Amino acid sequence: MSALKSDYRRTLEAGARALEAELAHKSAQDGMAHLLEAFPGEVCLVSSFGAESAVLLHMLSELSAQTPVLFLDTERLFDETLTYQRELADRLGLENVQIIRPEPAHLEADDPDDELYRRNSDLCCHIRKTLPLIKALRPYKVWMSGRKRHHGGLRAALKRVEIQDGKLKLNPLYDWSAERLESYVTRHNLPRHPLVASGYRSIGCLPCTAPVGAHEDARAGRWAGQAKTECGIHFGPNGQINRRPN
Repeated sequence: MSALKSDYRRTLEAGARALEAELAHKSAQDGMAHLLEAFPGEVCLVSSFGAESAVLLHMLSELSAQTPVLFLDTERLFDETLTYQRELADRLGLENVQIIRPEPAHLEADDPDDELYRRNSDLCCHIRKTLPLIKALRPYKVWMSGRKRHHGGLRAALKRVEIQDGKLKLNPLYDWSAERLESYVTRHNLPRHPLVASGYRSIGCLPCTAPVGAHEDARAGRWAGQAKTECGIHFGPNGQINRRPN
């Protein structure tokens, strides 16, 4: 079994290198188009419909509005996010947004009082985000995410193509700056998440998200005061959930 896994890993790594080479001189949107053509029916986009999500979603809508978009509704999101998700999907004509929610049995067993985030934020993210996403990703060989280097921390070394959970993963906007993203939003007259105006530059679940100052990293308001910097659906280069240094 271990030999089979090793062979599969080598195949994945070869595929990642080949894809990286094929995308080397392509724009973000052209890279997405290449992926959709190379893996027909086997690609999805995972989106939080957060502060910067409109850019990638707009690019996808121009390429293929039928491509599955997976949206994790943790049942602890801001009301503004849920409204924005519906309005933005309608505005862009996205035809295949799939709402992914946690299993009721997991919530009943581990978070019956909706206070798990206070006791064990890692477990809360695990049952509300990681487990639902793993299940939702099963039909796909490749997924796309909106992570970017300008978010700082370990994301500063983010690659365009990654391997995670036995799948290829593309970060089309990996090298885009905040200024370039803002220019794209303005140029295409895209609606902004309503909480951005209140200083929320990275938006997750309500209990674990705070506004940040102008000179702070965009994700400084996520799990503020904790070592935690990622929910668990994205890993660092070492395959571990990212943590702030002590």
